[in-house]
Amino acid sequence: MGRRRASYRVYGNYYDGKHQKLAFSQARHFNEFSRIFEGWRDNFCGLIVDSVNERLAVDGFRMTDEPDADRDARDIWQRNGMDAEHNAAQLDAMIQGVAYAVVWADEKGQPTITMESAEHVIVQYKPGSRRQLDAAAKFYIDDWGREWVTLWLPEAVWTFAKGTFGSWEDGESSPNPLGVVPVVPLSNRSRLLRDPVSDLHVVVPIQDAINKTVADALLASEFAAWPQRYVTGLEIVEDDAGNPVEPFKVAVDKLLQAEDPQAKFGQFEAADLGNYVTLIEMLVQHMASISRIPFHYFLNGGTVPSGESITAAEAGLIAKTRERMLHFGEAWEEVMRLCFAVLGDARSEAYSAETIWKDPENRTEAQHMDALLKLQMIGVPRDQLLSDAGYSPQQIARFADMREADAKAAMELAKKYPMPVQEPAGPPGTKPEAQKAAQKPPQGNHGNQARKSA
Repeated sequence: MGRRRASYRVYGNYYDGKHQKLAFSQARHFNEFSRIFEGWRDNFCGLIVDSVNERLAVDGFRMTDEPDADRDARDIWQRNGMDAEHNAAQLDAMIQGVAYAVVWADEKGQPTITMESAEHVIVQYKPGSRRQLDAAAKFYIDDWGREWVTLWLPEAVWTFAKGTFGSWEDGESSPNPLGVVPVVPLSNRSRLLRDPVSDLHVVVPIQDAINKTVADALLASEFAAWPQRYVTGLEIVEDDAGNPVEPFKVAVDKLLQAEDPQAKFGQFEAADLGNYVTLIEMLVQHMASISRIPFHYFLNGGTVPSGESITAAEAGLIAKTRERMLHFGEAWEEVMRLCFAVLGDARSEAYSAETIWKDPENRTEAQHMDALLKLQMIGVPRDQLLSDAGYSPQQIARFADMREADAKAAMELAKKYPMPVQEPAGPPGTKPEAQKAAQKPPQGNHGNQARKSA
């Protein structure tokens, strides 16, 4: 853990905009200008992580084969404040490569979910396994500065405190009723032979290059962007100490003149800062390609695509988001199985569980509704359409009660205010009495003949 903490903190600092000091190639530049640009940071690391994390939102869980979302799972999720906590855990996982969820029981026997940083928790897998944990430990310091560690094993949970001489003491143990290590890693894009890596792993070198190039441009704008003037053929005047005296005070409202006819004035061309802009744009393009973030997110050129262009531009970002859903979804399903194991519920063995995510794509309302109406025409159920429309499982469940209430209200209104019965109308242009007479069957022989004809 001590070896990994250094890299975890580096990535966390880059996300926060606390980048490493600029590396000038010349010692003179470093000594003269390092403090000037010490606070300067053109931070793109936050954008790269946030653009994915803002599209990752868990809506609920399907723990069984039932099509509806599991209400008990949603209750556990809400009781632990996971609407906000799961977002913070996924954010840390993408920044540092991994985060952890700890499942346990409170005093009332209800499951609790605690999100932990990779700077405090570490796990050990069973030999030959990439999924089953052999142990997990959490290191933390209390308000009095004493260091503690909680060690989870399948059969017991141990707690130790670090003594005065640096040794662990005061070990206390309690049984682990779950029989498994109740810690779930949230791995960011797991690898088969390597540990999960941060989304900023390949971005940090480019971020440093952008910072250095922008600092050089600012330095050039200070010392080389102002046209430098020169004069030749002019006698250099020195003071009593032999130091040259500046002959002119150059300013916008000053005129340079010399009595010596051999004196000639001129000026050098100002530095072209456009070269720096071109280099920065190239580095930003590389960063956008590597991180799969749409180029218009960097607002290069000030133009934003629209319509089908923006859909095509965000295809890589959506694919990257769905990939994160795949890995994080497996972890959240394991968290919910552990929660039901705390309750002794059979859903602790629900390995067909499914995490319900919100749609990561941003579409116009008209396009979205049109697509849903077309899906309805091919037989997609209404609850699925409501879920695709962005409604949460709780809202969809309330819709059923609302529809039932609307139907009852309509029936009560129909009983209270019945619709008037309209009599069939006669030939046009006849009076009401004539209409009634026309509706009566004909009398006498003519009537009998009419009935026979009928």
